[in-house]
Amino acid sequence: MTDPATIKDLEDVFTNIVKVLMAGGALTLFILLLTSGFKYLSSGGDQKAVEGAKKTLTYAIGGFVALAFSYLILRIIGQFTGTDSIITNFTIFKN
Repeated sequence: MTDPATIKDLEDVFTNIVKVLMAGGALTLFILLLTSGFKYLSSGGDQKAVEGAKKTLTYAIGGFVALAFSYLILRIIGQFTGTDSIITNFTIFKN
């Protein structure tokens, strides 16, 4: 028989959620960069296709900036709260 879940288990849940979201954002960024490059190369000089590729690239770079700032904000919060890193060492209860 296993023990019931406790509030302390939220530490692992929160850490895993943040890691999955960051990895998902990075994967999405990579796919958008590949897609925009493919659109640009296969545009064949069509101005609408080139503009679409540029928009996709702009959104991908904007997403990267947002992802980087969100990571930076989490690190800053970790510094202000006195933890090593809020992403890798999220704790609810101190021992």
